[in-house]
Amino acid sequence: MPLLDTPVRLGVQLVPQHVTYPQIREAVFRLEELGVDIIFNWDHFYPLSGEPDGLHFESWTELAAWAEQTERVEFGALVNCNSYRNPDLQADMARTIDHISAKGTGTGRFIFGTGSGWFQRDYDEYGYEFGTAGSRLDDLADGLARIEARWAKLNPAPTRDIPVMIGGQGEQKTLRLVARHADIWHSFVRPDALAHKISVIEKWAEKEGTDASRIVVSNELARRTPEVADALFDAGARLFTLNFDGPDYDYDLVKRWLAWRDAKNA
Repeated sequence: MPLLDTPVRLGVQLVPQHVTYPQIREAVFRLEELGVDIIFNWDHFYPLSGEPDGLHFESWTELAAWAEQTERVEFGALVNCNSYRNPDLQADMARTIDHISAKGTGTGRFIFGTGSGWFQRDYDEYGYEFGTAGSRLDDLADGLARIEARWAKLNPAPTRDIPVMIGGQGEQKTLRLVARHADIWHSFVRPDALAHKISVIEKWAEKEGTDASRIVVSNELARRTPEVADALFDAGARLFTLNFDGPDYDYDLVKRWLAWRDAKNA
């Protein structure tokens, strides 16, 4: 741990707020054409910044459209909220999107990013019980077990073992779930704290009887310099995500980070 021989990949989080859907569709096209590795959205019902009642779109229906629109790029939510949908339904939705995206190759491109939820307005407005941080994490643990069990029952089965991305850094519950279930661990942890968090995952993996070396470490590029990204790389990160706001999308910023990715992989 971590997978140091894994190529560096760039994910762009195309946030579904304050833009029209035609603008999102065009951005997806442009990002795939530029060569990003993964396109993410997020799973909320209202904007997280700017006008709180501004334009906003739902995550999963958008992802199904991306599955059909795109040809090469992987995609998913950064991250899905476990609280908003029955876990077995989440598994079936993920499997269906996986199949939609398996055009030509027979192998899907969907990444199942998930977390326990935190944005209380979503819960209040849509009638979900907010609970506590602890109860939401317990629900996530139960949900992930049900999702994996449902994937094993579905007919047809997913086209591949759908990669699971778990976001968060809590050492007692979240990182244990990472060790138990995740293929990708995403956080905003600083470079100087990454080694400690990785060691916690390794300890949990030993207790869970899983292989921590399978987990790709993911981190965030927003408001960070190439020097910080270099330090994250040295600490073990191999997937880097960039928050991408519209409607005035800065494609030159994406190009700069793609050049950084390519230099790391040279």
